Amino acid sequence: MAFSSWFSRFRSSSNSLYHSFFRGASFQNLGAQTSVISRTSSSQNGGRRFLLWSTSVVPFALAGSLAFQFQFQLQSNPSFCDDSDIHHRNISFGGKDSTEYVVKGSHNDISQVFIDELGRICKDNMTLDYDERYFHGKPQNSFHAAVNIPDVVVFPRSEEEVSEIVKLCDQYKVPIVPYGGATSIEGHTLAPNGGLCIDMSLMNKVKALHVEDMDVTVEPGIGWMELNEYLEPYGLFFPLDPGPGATIGGMCATRCSGSLAVRYGTMRDNVINLKAVLANGDVVKTASRARKSAAGYDLTRLMIGSEGTLGVITEITLRLQKLPEYSVVAMCNFPSIKDAADVAIATMLSGIQVSRMELLDEVQLRAINNANGKNLPETPTLMFEFIGTEAYSREQTKIVQQIVSEHNGSDFVFAEDPEAKKELWKIRKEALWACFALVPHFEAMITDVCVPLSHLAELISSSKRELDASSLVCTVIAHAGDGNFHTVILFDPKEEEQRKEAEKLNHMMVYKALSMEGTCTGEHGVGTGKMKYLEKELGLEALRTMKRIKTALDPNNIMNPGKLIPPHICF
Repeated sequence: MAFSSWFSRFRSSSNSLYHSFFRGASFQNLGAQTSVISRTSSSQNGGRRFLLWSTSVVPFALAGSLAFQFQFQLQSNPSFCDDSDIHHRNISFGGKDSTEYVVKGSHNDISQVFIDELGRICKDNMTLDYDERYFHGKPQNSFHAAVNIPDVVVFPRSEEEVSEIVKLCDQYKVPIVPYGGATSIEGHTLAPNGGLCIDMSLMNKVKALHVEDMDVTVEPGIGWMELNEYLEPYGLFFPLDPGPGATIGGMCATRCSGSLAVRYGTMRDNVINLKAVLANGDVVKTASRARKSAAGYDLTRLMIGSEGTLGVITEITLRLQKLPEYSVVAMCNFPSIKDAADVAIATMLSGIQVSRMELLDEVQLRAINNANGKNLPETPTLMFEFIGTEAYSREQTKIVQQIVSEHNGSDFVFAEDPEAKKELWKIRKEALWACFALVPHFEAMITDVCVPLSHLAELISSSKRELDASSLVCTVIAHAGDGNFHTVILFDPKEEEQRKEAEKLNHMMVYKALSMEGTCTGEHGVGTGKMKYLEKELGLEALRTMKRIKTALDPNNIMNPGKLIPPHICF
């Protein structure tokens, strides 16, 4: 129920794509279009909607093009400027200490010649419909907004089409925003400069499965949940599990992780190689299929986490794992959130290899009870999953039960029956939807930070005191095994003071994490929402190095401009 309620807020069923995509009139009668396509175009067939929440992708990532134009652009392109005139050019969003959340940008009309050439490449797989463009320009899980929306949305079906589209955009200097699952929450898919949105949802095939090598090659639009359904009969699975709807391309682009990262690592640890279309249309493959290699620069890791600013990911080869022989799911309660965090640290120090260790505060438990009619104790709670042989899983469970008892824990329960395990783990999986159900019609500022594990208890307990003192409803959810915790801050979007209060709490969490040698984002990525913290976390020289890489690979700055690198970074 909670999932359905949340899902209906953001998108109609993904089934509508296949039933309605080719029925729309969005690309009919191009000759009747005016000579330029403006962002204020009226809708011809308003209301058409589709988001493949299970098979679409936010395929941000990658590289493209040499910097032979750099010297010619030095004087005119603000990307390479001396930052002394930043304020005069009204470039402020996302810069150092920025508190704005509507992303500014410049907009140039797209010529009819470009649209005609694009139509030759994409045929029916594109739309100029205003409602569709507006939908693709507004993140579905995020309060972030931009002054512009895409001028056109395309749906390529092959790597060759992606290459042709990107090459055309580079020729006409049209901005490109990769798009897919729309599950990212830091404004990654905003189009502040208009341009072209490249929705990768139709590239969702499994290209090759190597069971004996335990790897699989996929297109970027396939969802991780759909991939695991495909792999299950082979006794294999892909171990990263972010939110429902996330796709492999988007997971690469944002360098995501999930609850299983404590055992299996993040996206950067689970990608063997990938292919991407660079900003000039060239296609690059980053590595071989060998499990390790010392050959050249690690281009794979450069692409993972680049958020579409270096190119468009078109193929990924992933490491797979054997499905666990046996598992136990356990849950226990604590009088304080610090006690729960202390147990998380003690468990990791004990050497036990938990596969999941999730922390939920009492507000989150109240939301779950409210949404699902449950009667769980509304106290800080830890959830564990242990995997291995039956004997090993039970042994791990007993050791952790002892650790819990030494840190004021109580009500330690565990389940081995498949249905009982599913019911227990459902509590964690429905946490976000339960938050939305707790305060209907509110928006959520969802932020995550990560610190060295030894600082987790201090960070969570000190942040929790300030969250509880706020007038806003705030819940805490943590991947406690790797020091990563999230806050869902609910606020009324019509009340500016509430938004400012939410932003203040966001700042508080981030600066506490940075003071403990942590990061402003453990797994959600930077987008536009976290740019303002990067200078404090990484330093100017690191950001200037990133800017030089971006400039060398994307000299026309067409690849997801205005993301990741703060606008005040110049060289």
